[in-house]
Amino acid sequence: QVQLMESGRGSVQPGESLTLSCTASGGWSDSSYYMAWFRQAPGKRREGVAAYINDGEQEVADSLSGRFRISKDISQNILYLHMSELIPEDTATYYCAADRWVNRARLLRANQWNSWGKGTQVTVSA
Repeated sequence: QVQLMESGRGSVQPGESLTLSCTASGGWSDSSYYMAWFRQAPGKRREGVAAYINDGEQEVADSLSGRFRISKDISQNILYLHMSELIPEDTATYYCAADRWVNRARLLRANQWNSWGKGTQVTVSA
């Protein structure tokens, strides 16, 4: 099982930017697996933010695509989430997920992923 560790937690003001990173270790012998970001606010369901496939295919949630961007350092197995123009509604615990394969039509569905990090808190407030 791959181990995932998120970093980059922080408290920011509305309009600011923040980048989260997720480092993958152990697990599969190569780096050709799927990774994604999800988030969960208190009292809400875990929602998909963005996903990355090593062939370069990416998907970002429609509601976030103008402000959020995903990238990956394939050589280091580090997944990034670049967030800009943050708003209070972005406050949540952000989770990294990974799996050997995920149906590409369901990349942003939490129940499709089997490996999870412990999450990192992002708070956006004035």
